[in-house]
Amino acid sequence: MNFEFSDEQKQMATQARRYLADKCPSTAVRAILEGPEPYDKALWKGLAEMGFLGVVIPEEYGGLGLGYLELCVIAEELGRALAPVPFSSSVMLATEFLLAAGSDAQKRAWLPRLASGDAIGTFAYAEKAGAVTPKTIQLSAANNRLNGAKTAVPDGDIADFAVVAARTGTSISLYLVDLSAAGVTRTTLDTIDPSRSHARIDFADAAAEPLGAPGEGLRLISEVFDRAAVLTAFEQIGGADRTLEMARDYALERMAFGRPIGSFQAIKHMLADMYVSATLARSNGCYGAWALSTGAAELPEAAATARVSATQAFQHCAKNNIQVHGGMGFTWAFDCHLFYRRSNLLSVNLGSLSQWEDTLIQRLRARNTAA
Repeated sequence: MNFEFSDEQKQMATQARRYLADKCPSTAVRAILEGPEPYDKALWKGLAEMGFLGVVIPEEYGGLGLGYLELCVIAEELGRALAPVPFSSSVMLATEFLLAAGSDAQKRAWLPRLASGDAIGTFAYAEKAGAVTPKTIQLSAANNRLNGAKTAVPDGDIADFAVVAARTGTSISLYLVDLSAAGVTRTTLDTIDPSRSHARIDFADAAAEPLGAPGEGLRLISEVFDRAAVLTAFEQIGGADRTLEMARDYALERMAFGRPIGSFQAIKHMLADMYVSATLARSNGCYGAWALSTGAAELPEAAATARVSATQAFQHCAKNNIQVHGGMGFTWAFDCHLFYRRSNLLSVNLGSLSQWEDTLIQRLRARNTAA
């Protein structure tokens, strides 16, 4: 497989990097981390004006009508900048569920608002700590009313609507819920990375609209999660690359015993390991991007591989960036902890690393058996 982003896609990445360097320096990330605002509203509006929130939304619904490769390069740049905005929950999940299963009325009601940044969406899935399985989904749906609770909903405290996984008898179905409606209560949760908010959402006889056909919830979740896994992998790749750059630059600047610390073998080996990890993640991410953009049959395996590799790379690079910086890397003044926080938060988005490793093994076994 030969794969390369086009010149136009690379130009989009360059444009995004320049914009984020100007509008999202680390001081902006810290302002959200330490302040009362749950996300950077000015940056969110700016991303919408750039067209980045509606990249894959068809033009008839107010988007750019482009493809997933463009969305991959934007996700990577947002990951480099640690953008404190609800991009993953609103663009990678809520938008994708609407595109995959929404009725024309639902699409016309929400997609233009998502593309313009006037609305934020999310996906409510987990109900307790640990892996989410069909048995752990107990929030019930009857007569288009929801009862139960979801926890650790990404951006659940700021979202305008949520796609909710609910039990309907013995099956799982999806519902679209206006979070400002009666019967919905939201409680903000503390997380390792306050620049990406999470919430518990309680539903008490809350009105909901079916999204997709009854009983199709698990199939739709698997389909959307595979797309989101590739996109999240690129966000993690961006973070891994940036932490590698931070560690390299510090190793060249910091002097010890009259020499740059980067000249010491231990630091060289650490940086080399970080480079290998980040490069492997990019290779697997590109495989996932190819499969996603072409609709290849290998997408399930490619998505899981990209997700596993990128999660490992970002966590490895974020951790070792702190080590290269030494004692200063543990201080609040340096930006190392910002990336360490984000790497750990993203490692459990869409499911944990071990879950995706198990998923990859199961999918490879299934394909080998079928062959």
